[in-house]
Amino acid sequence: MTRAEMDALGWDSCDVILVTGDAYIDHPSFGMALVGRLLEAQGYKVGIISQPDWQSAEPFRALGKPNLYWGITAGNMDSMVNRYTADRKIRSDDAYTPNAEPNKRPDRAVTVYAQRVREAYPGVPVVIGSIEASLRRIAHYDYWSDKVRRSVLFESKADLLIFGNAERALVDVTRRIAAGENIKSIRDIRGTAFLVPQGWLPDEEWSVHNSTRVDVPGRIDAHPNPYAMAQEDTKACATENAKPEPEVKPVVIMTREERQAAAREKARKTVVRLPSFETVSEDPVMYAHASRVFHLESNPGNARALVQAHGDRDVWLNAPPLPLAMDEMDNVYDLPYARNPHPSYGKAHIPAWEMIRYSVNIMRGCFGGCTFCSITEHEGRIIQSRSEPSILREIELIRDTTKNFGGTITDLGGPTANMYRLACKEKSIEESCRRLSCVYPTICSNLGTDHSKLIQLYRKARAIPGIKKILIGSGLRYDLAVRSPEYVKELVTHHVGGLLKIAPEHTEQGTLSKMMKPGIGAYDEFKRLFEKYSLEAGKKQYLIPYFIAAHPGSTDEDMLNLALWLKKNNFKLDQVQTFTPTPMAMATTMYHTRKNPLKKVTEDSEVVETARSGKMRKAHKAFLRYHHPENWPILRETLTKMGRGDLIGNGERHLVPAWHPSEENGTAIAGDRKRQGGMPAPQPHQIAANAKRKPERAAPGGRVVAAAPERARPSILSTIKTKPKGARK
Repeated sequence: MTRAEMDALGWDSCDVILVTGDAYIDHPSFGMALVGRLLEAQGYKVGIISQPDWQSAEPFRALGKPNLYWGITAGNMDSMVNRYTADRKIRSDDAYTPNAEPNKRPDRAVTVYAQRVREAYPGVPVVIGSIEASLRRIAHYDYWSDKVRRSVLFESKADLLIFGNAERALVDVTRRIAAGENIKSIRDIRGTAFLVPQGWLPDEEWSVHNSTRVDVPGRIDAHPNPYAMAQEDTKACATENAKPEPEVKPVVIMTREERQAAAREKARKTVVRLPSFETVSEDPVMYAHASRVFHLESNPGNARALVQAHGDRDVWLNAPPLPLAMDEMDNVYDLPYARNPHPSYGKAHIPAWEMIRYSVNIMRGCFGGCTFCSITEHEGRIIQSRSEPSILREIELIRDTTKNFGGTITDLGGPTANMYRLACKEKSIEESCRRLSCVYPTICSNLGTDHSKLIQLYRKARAIPGIKKILIGSGLRYDLAVRSPEYVKELVTHHVGGLLKIAPEHTEQGTLSKMMKPGIGAYDEFKRLFEKYSLEAGKKQYLIPYFIAAHPGSTDEDMLNLALWLKKNNFKLDQVQTFTPTPMAMATTMYHTRKNPLKKVTEDSEVVETARSGKMRKAHKAFLRYHHPENWPILRETLTKMGRGDLIGNGERHLVPAWHPSEENGTAIAGDRKRQGGMPAPQPHQIAANAKRKPERAAPGGRVVAAAPERARPSILSTIKTKPKGARK
C-alpha cells in the first residue's frame, strides 16, 4: 500500500502492482486480497494501490515501476453499477469505500486505471480482470450510454484480459512473464482474452466456424444441389468444373466413446466467429444472436474459443477456465489473510466489510442461469465447493481473531446458499451439456439435489465451541430446497434469525419465463414447509421476498397482478429493485434488442416488450410499493389508463385510495382530481374533517354512499419485533 511498507519489507520494487477501485480489505471475500495473497504464496512481491486519484498519473507512481506487470480491477463491483442507480442517478454512498464516501472511483474504472498506468510507466504490460472486465470482454450493450460499446480490451488498450475463475490463469501468466516470455506471445491459456490481427489463428490445425452454424439467425440460404455434376454458374471457367476425383478413404467404424473423443479434440481446435462489433452495434437481431451463441459456448467441458472482429482487429476469447478442484479452492481460502481493512483506514466505517466480516464463503458459481444475473457469466455454472475442514477452520479463525466477535456467524453461503456440493450425476454428461440452466424450465433429472452434505456442514459448524449461532444470509434457491424437506427443517429450526431472504422475483409466468425462474407455486411450497417447521420449532419467523420491477417481458398487467398478490399476502415491501441492464446478461439483450435469446433469434421471432421510459419504469416500481403515499398519484394514473379504475378507492378490495389524509395538504393528487371530474384538492382546513369522515364510494346509478371503514392490517414485516439499535452487537 505504501513505500514505507515496502522499505520495512526490504523491497526496492514490486514484481506486480495491483490497482483497485475498492478500499483494501485483506479478506478472501475481496478479490484484490485473494489475488494478492495468491501471488504472494507463489513467491512474488505484490504491491496494491487502492482507490487512487485518477485525475493524473502521479498517484500511480506511488510504489514505483512493477517488474512484471500491472494488474487492473474496478473492484468487487462493476464501477457503473456501483456508482449509479437503476435510474442512472449517482448514488450518495459507496459501500466499498471508507465511511461510504462516494465518487472515489471513476466511471469505467478498468479503462481509466489502465490508461493512467500506461502514462505512469510506458512499456509495462497491463493485465485487466474482475467482474467489470469479465462482463465487457466482447461487444456489449452499455445501459449508461445507451449504445453498444466495443470490447474493454480496445478501450483500455490492455495486453491481456483474464475472466472467470482466474487463479490458474493468473499464476500461469505471472510465471511465464517472470521467465522472460513476452506477454504478446501468451495466447494459449484458458480464461484469457486478447487482441490479434484479423484472421489470426494459433496454428494451421485450427478451423473457423461462423456463429450461424451454432444457431441460425433468420433466413437460411438454399443448400447447393448435391446432384449437380458441375458448377451451375455459366460464367465460370470450364476448367474449374473439371476437378480431380476425390480421394477414396476407407470407412472407419468408431465406438461412441471414440466419436466423442474425436469431437472434443476437433472442438478444441475450433473457433466460433461471432458477428462483428460493427454488425451487432447496428442490427439488434444479430446482437441477440451473438448473445445466444456466447452463452451456448459457456460450459468449460465443451465450449469453443470465440472471436469477434472490431474493425481490422479481432478480439480472441479462449475457452472458459476449468472449475477449481476442492483442494485448489481450499488452498486459495486458507492463505494467511489479515481478515481486516488496511490499518491506514483507522476506525473508518466500511459497509461492505462490516457486512461480511463474520461470514464464510463456502462455494462459487451458480447453475440457476437467471437471465438478469451476471454470476454465471463470471463464475460459471459449475459449482466449486470448499471442503468441510477448510470451512470449519475459517469459522474457528473468525472466532479466535476477529475483533468484537459475539459468537454469531452471519452467513455460510455464496452466490446461492444451498448449492454447496451439488453437481451433475455424471461428469461425462456435465461436460457435454449445453443447457442454459440446470433448474429451468424444470430441474434436470441428471442434477443431484441431495442436501445431506450441507446439512452435515451446518451441524458440525454449530458444534464448534464458542459458536452460538450460524445464520444463512445468502439467497436461497427454494425450488431446490423443497426437494430436500430435511434441509428446510434443519435451516428453519437452527439457521434463521427471524427473517429469511428469498427471491421469487415475480409472480407472473410471462415475466418468470424471461427470467428463467420457477413459477410462484414453488415459492408457495417452500413457504408451506417454512411455516410448518417454524411452528414445530416454536419460533415466529418470516420470509422476506425480493422482487424485480420493469424486467424485460413484464407488462403493466403483470406488475398489477404482482401488486395484488403482495396486497393479498399482506406484504408491504420497504426496499425494491428496478431491473438494471448489466453488460452481457441475457435479460440485457432482451432490453436492448426486444428479442428473446433463450430461443433461436430471427426477424420474426418473439418480441419482448420492456419498460424503457423513465415514467413506465417508475410506475412498475410503484406497483411494488403500492402502500406508500408517494406512489399513489402515478398508480392512479396508470390504473386509469389500464381501465382498472375499480382498484382506486378506500375499501379493502382497492389497491390505492382515492385520497388519504397522509398525502400532505392533498397536493400530491391535485392533478388526479382534475382528471377524475374536476374536483379540487381538499384545502388544509378540510383535511382534519375528511380524516374523521367515513370514506365514500360510488354506488350503482351514480349515488354516493358511505363506505365501510377500512380495516387496515399491519404488514407482516411491520409486526416483526426487533431489538433497538443500542442493544445490537
